[in-house]
Amino acid sequence: MKKRIGSYPRVRIEGGGRAVVSQAGGVLLVGAVRKAGLDTAISAALTPWRKARAVCDPGKILLDVALAVALGGDCLADVAMLRCEPALFCPVASDPTVSRFIDTLAASGEAPLQAIRAARSEARQRVWVLAGENAPDADGQVTVDLDGVLVIAHSDKEAAAATGKKTYGRHPLTAFVDHGPGGTGEPVAALLRSGNAGSNTAADHVTTAQLALARPPKKYRCGRQTRIRTDSAGGTHNFVAWLAKRGRWLSCSVGMVITEAIHSHVLRIPVSAWAPAVETDGEVRDGAWVAELTGDLLAGRPRGMRLIVRKERPYPGAQLRITDADGIRITCFATDTPDRPIAELELRHRLRARAEDRIRAARATGLRDLPLHHTAQNKVWLEIVQIALDLLAWMPMLALTGQARLFEPRRLRFRLFSAVAQLVTTGRRRILRLARHWPWTYEITGAFERLALLPNPG
Repeated sequence: MKKRIGSYPRVRIEGGGRAVVSQAGGVLLVGAVRKAGLDTAISAALTPWRKARAVCDPGKILLDVALAVALGGDCLADVAMLRCEPALFCPVASDPTVSRFIDTLAASGEAPLQAIRAARSEARQRVWVLAGENAPDADGQVTVDLDGVLVIAHSDKEAAAATGKKTYGRHPLTAFVDHGPGGTGEPVAALLRSGNAGSNTAADHVTTAQLALARPPKKYRCGRQTRIRTDSAGGTHNFVAWLAKRGRWLSCSVGMVITEAIHSHVLRIPVSAWAPAVETDGEVRDGAWVAELTGDLLAGRPRGMRLIVRKERPYPGAQLRITDADGIRITCFATDTPDRPIAELELRHRLRARAEDRIRAARATGLRDLPLHHTAQNKVWLEIVQIALDLLAWMPMLALTGQARLFEPRRLRFRLFSAVAQLVTTGRRRILRLARHWPWTYEITGAFERLALLPNPG
């Protein structure tokens, strides 16, 4: 009879290994940077902040930090994971150099932030062209979702304040382009606010929308090819009026708070006026109905605005709200899209829930907290997080297929980026040999081949 020694084998650990590369899957992100032309665009944009006789390129410093965040880092010092692999990421600046550069950008106000955003917009336009049918322009429109996210911060952080959720920190307002059911999403704007900033502040929604509308490719900035979509936090009179004034250039789908007038009107809707809600596959949604509100409720609202309400049986155990009627959950939204079935419009607005997935991805990519002390520094960090999220959206859009395109950051890191490889130098070529037994080796090699087939910028 054999004596059990445990469930796992015993191994000896030594630290003298050579020609072994960790985070080898990170070459996919580097490939996305190269094909998007993001490295040259950011380097050119940040040229004014390059000091005389500086060795390190400012754009390379910023991109290195963004790559570290995309690979799972959550502070500036995590750029060390790139520094130890110069064969993949080239020489990386030291920690003091990175810290001084962030301070330089923070001390320069909004100018470097605008330069970074312009470089990202230039790269985004190229990526969407390369992506072809995978670009987020289904039905000839781009949908931008606005949503807020609470970021916990220590009380000594500048401008941190108590939040409405009985926590302490900041309350950024973000905007994400929805890639639809076959993809994820990418950030186009983020407004850093204090923790006590209201979720329904119209001025902040206007500012974020203006930033977002400047970021998609130029052909989507006119002719109602861009749609702004928000939850009820964006359903304020001032923000809806601002959207309506630009009705020639964009459309909107905005959640509305269930007021007493809307609630009483819903109770008077006849049964025959309710139409069944639908699912994404066109099937009827069980226990859900939609109707359009008319009459006095439209008085004082922008011309052409439609109010659509949905009632639905809540899932078992759900806590009802005071605005729910007879045990039925009531929701309402406003849209300026004419001549479309209300069930189709309601489904389109309900898909705004994908913005919650984007918030979850942002939290897992550097937005779990704000690691720097001053507000100006954290504004730079927020731009770094957006670059990291861009890369995590662009790489799958350009290189991955099937279900892999839907991988969120945590799964990308676990399955693809964390792969270990052997670095082989033969002649003048460097080859990464991934482990044959790694389950996702062929996913990585296939993605790299697809990136290699794309044309280089310029």
